[in-house]
Amino acid sequence: MDSDDESIEETVEGPLDEDDQPHGVCTVIYSSSDRFEGHFIHGEKNGKGKFFFFDGSTLEGFYVDDALQGPGTYTYEDGGMLQGTYLDGELNGPAQEYDGGGRLVFRGQYRDNCRWGKCWLCYPDGGCVFGEVNVDGEMTGESMAYIYPNCQIALYGSFVEGEVISARLATLVSAESGGTHFEVTTDSPVYSYDKSTSTCIATHLLLPDPYESQRVFVADSLIKGAGQGLFAKMDAESDTVMAFYNGVRITHSEVDSRDWAQNVNTISLDEDAVIDVPQPYDQTEQYCATLGHKANHSFTPNCKYDP
Repeated sequence: MDSDDESIEETVEGPLDEDDQPHGVCTVIYSSSDRFEGHFIHGEKNGKGKFFFFDGSTLEGFYVDDALQGPGTYTYEDGGMLQGTYLDGELNGPAQEYDGGGRLVFRGQYRDNCRWGKCWLCYPDGGCVFGEVNVDGEMTGESMAYIYPNCQIALYGSFVEGEVISARLATLVSAESGGTHFEVTTDSPVYSYDKSTSTCIATHLLLPDPYESQRVFVADSLIKGAGQGLFAKMDAESDTVMAFYNGVRITHSEVDSRDWAQNVNTISLDEDAVIDVPQPYDQTEQYCATLGHKANHSFTPNCKYDP
């Protein structure tokens, strides 16, 4: 994302000055296969310009005396984008980053090309991690929070690289000054990142998710013979996250090779993994950390699963 990493110039397309330096609107192709298109004054980039890097990424902005100054946009090869503020060719100031689908994934500050100060890491479901990054620009610290998609409740405590190590339930409070503050529930359970494996669905089997607990409950299905179902506790707008779907992580070949009766709680996570809630964890007395698997199939659904 630095604008002055180009190699030795190889070819110039466009007007030259008396010293054979680019002067005017030119295209310069470097030995690295990087390319710059923009305005030059006696060999230095001055004015609007755009780098086209060999890996497919680009960097566009306004150059002064050969260095990017002010607002600039770095576009990744996958279509993701970082819009930031540059000073002498380096990111310094407010920045926002988007993924290839145009969704916000980062909001905060940079200092000398490194994330700095209080920052937000945003997830597709609307949740985010908030806090002051460490000296390496990582979401690591003792006073950070995962904020749930409703932007009201959070898990506040110790995080390492964006993953919660030890946190308690908290309420997000916005102060009049515009700052972000949290009221921690001191007697709440302690929560931690608890990724499932191929043999372990969870360490804390009976610790309910606090966000999910506000929105859904399990009861006997209204459909005869359907067992238990998932019900809403509240009215919700379209695309509101209501519940989460956790399970042991198995392969697609495992699912395909066994009797279909064993696959009633399987759902594809990605091209490599399937998550499953096997017996006895399909009973809430044995597992209730997440409840998404209790949502029954419907030919006219009013909800959907989303990665």
